[in-house]
Amino acid sequence: MRNRITLALYLTGWWVVRNLPEKRAYRLFSSIGDFITRRDGVNVRRLRTNLERVKPELDAKQLQELVERAMRSYMRYWCDTFRIQKWSHSRIQATVTTTNEHLLLDPMKEGRGVVVALPHSGNWDHAGAYFCSLGIPLVTVAERLKPEALFQKFLRHREAMGFEVLSLDSRSFATLVKRAREKRLIALVADRDLSQSGIDVSFFGFPARMPAGPALLALRTGIPLITAHVWYTATGIHIDFHPVEVAVADTEAEAIALTVQRTADLFARGIAEHPDDWHMLQRIWIDGDFVDRKDVT
Repeated sequence: MRNRITLALYLTGWWVVRNLPEKRAYRLFSSIGDFITRRDGVNVRRLRTNLERVKPELDAKQLQELVERAMRSYMRYWCDTFRIQKWSHSRIQATVTTTNEHLLLDPMKEGRGVVVALPHSGNWDHAGAYFCSLGIPLVTVAERLKPEALFQKFLRHREAMGFEVLSLDSRSFATLVKRAREKRLIALVADRDLSQSGIDVSFFGFPARMPAGPALLALRTGIPLITAHVWYTATGIHIDFHPVEVAVADTEAEAIALTVQRTADLFARGIAEHPDDWHMLQRIWIDGDFVDRKDVT
């Protein structure tokens, strides 16, 4: 029953948002974000504790204001997601600005391929749609959602934009290696480990765990590894690219650990600069004393 309700809510939201006038749709989703923040459920409390580690200098009032902005940003992501299939290539391109875009475009032009690691920031689907609109289709991995009908809906949605989406399972890494050797563009959201076998890193000074996939792909195939940080602007998104130096060490495990830490450091820098757009509503740190707490004002 719960899965049916979840599916119905998503499909209803998808239909309503695609058919509402644009300004009204975004106002509606911003209001929903405010409502969810006021409810202060488990996801909002997790967002608050995550952001508290990003911005420990904020007092309680400032932190709450940041949570409100972050939840509105998260709902903007969903409104974008429900509407983006209706956007033309020209609109997608006009709503994206970039820095260091050559870090992605040059290896693709040279036929080398590239692996891009991203945090859950801004709208990573919009960023992917931008490169697909330029004629550079990408490969990514997605967690298998429940119910299955919802996962298939998102799968078709991303495939319609030009993505090849692999389901996260025991076979996905072998397929990614194959795509890397085919010199494809691979984009992986990599600030939260879903495999239970990630790499321990220091993140904002606290222990966290992040996936090894992007670093391992770069090490085993030789394709460049870069990060992309996406944040919202008044008219769309900005994508900021940075190179990740793939480590050389005595063992592959040591090289992976060093490379994942370098990736985490770049993520942290971008998140600290644009905390409003970091949509991390799940646990990311693994130290035992990190517990959710309600804000006291």
